[in-house]
Amino acid sequence: MTTTRGLEGVVATTSSVSSIIDDTLTYAGYNIDDLAENSSFEEVIYLLWHRELPTQAQLDEIKKQLAENSALPQEVIDQFRTYPIDKVHPMAALRTAVSFLGLFDEEADVMDPEANYRKAIRLQAKLPSIVTAFGRIRSGLEPIQPRQDLGFAANFLYMLTGEEPSPIAIEAFNKALVLHADHELNASTFAARVTVATLADVYSGITSAIGALKGPLHGGANEAVMKMLSEIGEVEKAESYIKNKLENKEKIMGFGHRVYRQGDPRAKHLKEMSKKLGELNGESKWYEMSVKVEETVTSQKPLPPNVDFYSASVYHSLGIDHDLFTPIFAVSRVSGWLAHILEQYENNRLIRPRAEYTGPNKQSYRSIEER
Repeated sequence: MTTTRGLEGVVATTSSVSSIIDDTLTYAGYNIDDLAENSSFEEVIYLLWHRELPTQAQLDEIKKQLAENSALPQEVIDQFRTYPIDKVHPMAALRTAVSFLGLFDEEADVMDPEANYRKAIRLQAKLPSIVTAFGRIRSGLEPIQPRQDLGFAANFLYMLTGEEPSPIAIEAFNKALVLHADHELNASTFAARVTVATLADVYSGITSAIGALKGPLHGGANEAVMKMLSEIGEVEKAESYIKNKLENKEKIMGFGHRVYRQGDPRAKHLKEMSKKLGELNGESKWYEMSVKVEETVTSQKPLPPNVDFYSASVYHSLGIDHDLFTPIFAVSRVSGWLAHILEQYENNRLIRPRAEYTGPNKQSYRSIEER
C-alpha cells in the first residue's frame, strides 16, 4: 500500500458538483468569477443541487420553499437559553442545534430522494435562523423572525441585527455566500460524505460536516485571521508583527492552500468588498491592515491569501461578532454539503480506506502478574 499523509493528491471519488482545475474553481462548470459577479446565493443553491441555473419560475419556487421552511421549532430556541452562554462557541451551538433539529423532522430517517431533497430545503432554510437566534439570545436579545420579502443574504443580516441592511452590505454578504458555497472534496464535505455513505441520515451528515468545519485549519481560519488583525491593531504595526511571526516560523492564518498553487481565485472578490465596506463605514484601517499583511507575507514567502483572509475584514465591517464568522461559513457551505450528500446517496458505496500499520509486531499476551 502507498500512504499519503492527509490524503494529499488522492482522488477519493467522482463528482459533478464542483471542480478545481488549474487554480480555477467552478460550480457545475460555471466559473466562480462569473457567479460571484452575477448570481444570487439562491441561484447557486439551485445550481449545486440541480447542476443547472434556474429559470425564473424555478428560482421563485426555491425562494418560496426556503422562506416557508426558515422558522425554528420553539424547542431549539428554548435549548439555546439553557447553554452556559459565556462558554459556548457558536459552532458548538450550531452543531448541537442541527443534531437536535433532526429530532423534530418526521422524515429524518426516510431515505427516498424526494424526502432527502425536502430535508435539504429545511436545513438550508434553518441554518441562518439557528445562527442568528443564538447570536441574539447570547446577547440578551430576542430572536427575529425572517421576512418573506427579503432575499437570503438580506434576511440573514436583518435577523442578526434587526435592521434592514444597506445595498452594499447585501452585495458583500451575498458575494461571500456564493464564494463559500462549495469547494470540491474539502475536509467538511468529505466528512459529510463518509457519514452518509454508511446510509446515515442527512442530519447526521451535516452534523459531521459542522464538526469538521469548526477546526482552525478549516472553517475557523477566518476567525483566527480577525484575531490576528485585532492583535496588530494599527496599519503601521502590521509589517513588524508579520515579520516577527515569520522569523519565529509561526503560521500566518489565511494564507496558502492545499490545492491552489497560484492563489485562491475567491480572495480577490472579498478583497474588493472589504475595501468598499471600509470606505462606506469610514473605517478603512482593517482593509489597509489586511493589504499590508498580504504584502509583507507575499514578499517573504510564496503564499497568496486564501478566501478566509479577506472574509474576516468583510464580516467585521458588517458588524458581525468574530466568533460568528465560522457559523456563517456553514450557512453558505451547507448548500455544497447537501449537494454532495444527495450525490453520494445516488451512487453510494461505503467509504472505507485502509491505514498502514506502524505499531509493534509479534506481541504475546502476558498475565497481569508478569507485566
